[in-house]
Amino acid sequence: MKSIVLIGPPGSGKSTVGRALSRRLKLSFFDTDSMIEEKSQKKIGEIFVDEGEDAFRNLEYIVLQEVLLLPNCVISLGGGAPIKEQSQALITNSNVFVVFLDISLASAAPRVGFSRDRPLLLGNPRAQWQALNEIRRPIYQSLAAMSIKVDDMNIEDIVSQIVPTFEAVAN
Repeated sequence: MKSIVLIGPPGSGKSTVGRALSRRLKLSFFDTDSMIEEKSQKKIGEIFVDEGEDAFRNLEYIVLQEVLLLPNCVISLGGGAPIKEQSQALITNSNVFVVFLDISLASAAPRVGFSRDRPLLLGNPRAQWQALNEIRRPIYQSLAAMSIKVDDMNIEDIVSQIVPTFEAVAN
């Protein structure tokens, strides 16, 4: 069986959907942001402040390499994890089913809250989110075997849409 990899912008529900999917499919769940924090013993925001974005992205790539080797699981990637070309190649060459959780700024804003825990959204968070999404969206689309516009969907509806498609390709 393949693993499922969830990608998308901040606020799209990758972690929440990932946990629900893992329960439904009885698979392990991994969140790369949590794995980075555990590995570094620092919050992501602290890594950005103390060491810079490049150090964070390097650590993120190491975690991505590790997690993509794990069989039969659900993986939630941080919004920027698939952006580097080497990360895209790693994802493309792994035996995974990639799902892009697509969301509009209007729907993401209340979920994200644009807090200080999102270092790339400091300053004007709505404009930053929009600018990041314009760059990242084509990458998400190119990697995805399945895209879901999640704006008006609840978690159970999203999971129910993913499961049959995943099961069809995984077996």
